[in-house]
Amino acid sequence: MMQTPLLLTQMIERAEKYFPKKEIVSRTESGINRFTYKQWGERTRRLASSLSKLGVEEGDKVGTLAWNHHRHLEAYFAIPCSGAVLHTINIRLSPQHIVYIINHAKDQVLLIDPDIVPLIEKVKDQIPTVKAFIVMTDGELPETTLEPVYHYESLLEEGDPSFQFRNDIDENAPAGMCYTSATTGNPKGVIYSHRGIVLHAMALGLADTTGVSERDVALPVVPMFHVNAWGLPFAAVWFGSKQVLPGPYFTPGLLAGLMQDEKVTISAGVPTIWLGLLNELEQNEYDLSSLRSVLCGGSAAPKGMIRSFEEKFGIPFMHAYGMTETSPLAVIAASKSYHDDLSAEEKLDLKAKQGILVPGLDMKIVGKDGEVAWDGIEMGELALRGPWIASEYYEDERTEDAFRDGWLYTGDVVTIDEEGYIKIVDRTKDLIKSGGEWISSVDIENALMAHEHIFEAAVVAVPHEEWQERPIACVVLKESGKGSVTKEEIMDFLKPQFAKWWLPDEILFLDEIPKTSVGKFLKRALRDQVQDQMKQI
Repeated sequence: MMQTPLLLTQMIERAEKYFPKKEIVSRTESGINRFTYKQWGERTRRLASSLSKLGVEEGDKVGTLAWNHHRHLEAYFAIPCSGAVLHTINIRLSPQHIVYIINHAKDQVLLIDPDIVPLIEKVKDQIPTVKAFIVMTDGELPETTLEPVYHYESLLEEGDPSFQFRNDIDENAPAGMCYTSATTGNPKGVIYSHRGIVLHAMALGLADTTGVSERDVALPVVPMFHVNAWGLPFAAVWFGSKQVLPGPYFTPGLLAGLMQDEKVTISAGVPTIWLGLLNELEQNEYDLSSLRSVLCGGSAAPKGMIRSFEEKFGIPFMHAYGMTETSPLAVIAASKSYHDDLSAEEKLDLKAKQGILVPGLDMKIVGKDGEVAWDGIEMGELALRGPWIASEYYEDERTEDAFRDGWLYTGDVVTIDEEGYIKIVDRTKDLIKSGGEWISSVDIENALMAHEHIFEAAVVAVPHEEWQERPIACVVLKESGKGSVTKEEIMDFLKPQFAKWWLPDEILFLDEIPKTSVGKFLKRALRDQVQDQMKQI
């Protein structure tokens, strides 16, 4: 067979040739912008040309601090297709972590949204590798102390619309990089190769995964600075899907409006996004009949939320699992043909699991005595390997903790049933050990969020003299439950669902649950908060 390299250049060139009239709808600070793939392709080539004139060379890191919009999508291809490395930086991280990431990656150029300029101004003297700043704005260049600073659109005017992308890139060369969201310690860097991104995008197009195709209208709510927006922008470009990019500071109402007006068919985000959308749909009326799939990952979605989307609003809900180190799609809750005969409740139970392994990957689940039984009961740590799974962290000694014998050990504790469906039980560090037995915080959280008046719930362990650890439940009530729902009512709701020793020792009512930069519950901060509150009880 021919040894032709798998490169991102194939994706953009295919979109330009075969889907020149398809649209990219982009919301920026000034409103809605519309581009065809032909126009976007020319702009992307202009950007690549301008970066080359600024001295960006093969292997150089180019950082982006930006929301989901057309300019960020241009950077997604202009940078790697010219041989450099796209480094998407999580703008929700602390300034200290952003400085660490830029310095660790040795970024040469930063592309910045205008609202991020003040943040970078404050740390500009701490990032010596950066030689140029480019502001991605609709308007005039803001007054800034950054230098040298360039106006994105002005650079594009000077760029070459027929700039030729590199065709001699090694498919195993770095195309992108992203850092973990750092729940403990400094963020860890992961490098994505051209080959890995291409194969991951192909996996997103499989009928038994997300089935992304030319007929789709894709709206990635998951940020483009978080694991490449789960690869959706790459797949959408390659397959010629219309894209809707929601831009900065969106609300559930704005998302629902975009989904309705642009007839979105597939969207992706974390559970907190879908909880917000669900709340919006319960209060206001929208026509979201075009939606064929809401893709949910990042953390386990509560069964009650899945039920509401599917039964109340007729929106198909799809669970998926992955992480920064896996590009990220690794497991997806696709049903099998003979599952059509299952009852509605049995189908819901399947959808609440993370699902089965995506074709192309290998896995094993390792317990204390070796690989676990496929019985849906025995717990073990999920390990993965495959062509879009990282093999190491970028210049980080923590590599040896997670990567062993050719496997990525994910740190996620799971069960697997006889049909190969994986269910996340917990992170290894979040499991609660009580009296020598394990309690899953995720199971209790999902049960709590099935309560009609509970908006969010998180469960953490606190030290206990007799039992080692005990669970404490923290809940945020919906407006409908404030002032009326009691601890006793919630405990009565949980009692039929769990063994007595699994039940939380206390229910704490909070105004909000602390979250990470990508919308997951920040258990470390929550534990500290809970321990302080428990001392006062």
